[in-house]
Amino acid sequence: MRHRRFLVLWVMAVLATTTAFVVHLALRGKTVDLGYRLGLVRGEQAALRENKRVLELEAASYQTPERVEKVARTLLGMTPPTPERVIPLRPLRAAQPTPAAASGAPATAAASTAPSTPAATSAAGASALKPAGAKAKEGGAQ
Repeated sequence: MRHRRFLVLWVMAVLATTTAFVVHLALRGKTVDLGYRLGLVRGEQAALRENKRVLELEAASYQTPERVEKVARTLLGMTPPTPERVIPLRPLRAAQPTPAAASGAPATAAASTAPSTPAATSAAGASALKPAGAKAKEGGAQ
């Protein structure tokens, strides 16, 4: 009986040791597999970072006016518009000398006679935007 008990304990010890060894090998294999996949993913990550850096540099070069003009002229075949095709957003004001500038007064004196209230400024701006014929009619009505 004593011999049989020893044999059972010995078989259990061998089975436990074998099981532990198999589990160790399985975990070791899993670790090696994960390390291999991690290496692949890190390589892909480095390639993607390099690709991102190149694309950021390329995007920055597309934002420069020189690059935009070069692409417009070469790839798109665009040319500068002729003067008759340009439509100004605001009418151009003719440079008229102020009475103070004609009399030789300093520029600060001319600036001090300019309207300073918002109502006066908007009235002066509104009259500057009227057609020439409307200004002449206003002058006759006063």
